[in-house]
Amino acid sequence: METRLAAFIKDSPEGAEAEGILRKCVHCGFCTATCPTYQLLGDELDGPRGRIYLIKQVLEGAPATAKTQLHLDRCLTCRSCETTCPSGVHYSRLLDIGRAEVEKQVSRAPADAITRVALRSVVPFKDVFGSLLKLGQLVRPLLPAVLKQKVQPHAANAKPWPQHNHPRKMLVLEGCAQPSLSPATNAAAARVLDRLGITLLRAPDVRGAGCCGALSFHLNAQGEALDFMRRNIDAWWPHLEAGAERIIITASGCGVMVQDYGHALQHDAAYAGKAKHVSALACDISDVIAAELPKLKALLTPPASRLTNKRIAFHPPCTLQHGLKKKGVVEALLIELGFELTPVADAHLCCGSAGTYSILQPELAMQLRTNKIAALEHGAPTEIVTANIGCQSHLQASTTLPVRHWIELLDEPECTPHP
Repeated sequence: METRLAAFIKDSPEGAEAEGILRKCVHCGFCTATCPTYQLLGDELDGPRGRIYLIKQVLEGAPATAKTQLHLDRCLTCRSCETTCPSGVHYSRLLDIGRAEVEKQVSRAPADAITRVALRSVVPFKDVFGSLLKLGQLVRPLLPAVLKQKVQPHAANAKPWPQHNHPRKMLVLEGCAQPSLSPATNAAAARVLDRLGITLLRAPDVRGAGCCGALSFHLNAQGEALDFMRRNIDAWWPHLEAGAERIIITASGCGVMVQDYGHALQHDAAYAGKAKHVSALACDISDVIAAELPKLKALLTPPASRLTNKRIAFHPPCTLQHGLKKKGVVEALLIELGFELTPVADAHLCCGSAGTYSILQPELAMQLRTNKIAALEHGAPTEIVTANIGCQSHLQASTTLPVRHWIELLDEPECTPHP
């Protein structure tokens, strides 16, 4: 695609990156076939190809409008189009550049602006988020239906964190919302890895780590996001120097962000090298389980004697299959470990959670969730598992089936080690 970028961005790092991405696009339209919002709305401007044209116009000097902003806001950043694209167009990075520029030009309505500031002021701070969640749970019966659906009842308590001090150590990103919404997830990961001879380090051993920065980054507060990234790097660095092998992430949405630290901080002289190293060591929990699978299988009770009454529906988050490029990885692990997975139609499509999308674009998010729940429940599973806390909470609000992180399956009594 031929481009003529405007002077305000042409010679900047963002301009060079945007031009490279735009030139890769051959406007074939394959991306529209797997775009969730295009399928719902049928509007070219609500598909990747149309949004690319909108961003191109803005970067070439055309004024951004409220309509431009609306169509970019409607994008889930699910990256399904990137999986589909035969030309390797890195659409999500172009979208970040385009959204940031549109944000400079177009003022938001007061209610929208306040909502975005509130989200950035609450969600990334786990103590603030946890306190407000507890308050919401306390008054949940009095809340309007819309809010009641978002404030789920108390999460299942986490099992005790293992106390062994193994020579092999890894770090875990505790996250901001997950400790309150699903405390059992990281505890289960730690217990499974403990059986494999790996100690998972968390707070208070790792002081200062927190939100990965994704929420601020995707709400166009990219400077704020970079500060979160630097804080995490500072918190992790002493442990990496001391020999910690990996940085494990149990929320795939955070995983995509941490693996992008190297790119996000590439122009920061003080952090570029460290950020690149952190990105290289960051991995989804499935990576470690896959590497240790023979040992884990040897520890488990025989598959034939367990799980005979369980049928699992797995929801692969967009950040797992399109962002981290791990399509089918978790499903293969669960099958190898003896779990029965039910078929799920259109597994490549987004559930509608998409970070803060379900709050900022509720109508589209609810439509996508309704479709996703229907697909997940079609095979009559006994429970649903996923790999991202946002998807987990979003789906749980619309089904009576339990929705958990898949790592919790490996920490159940029927998966206990041989005596």
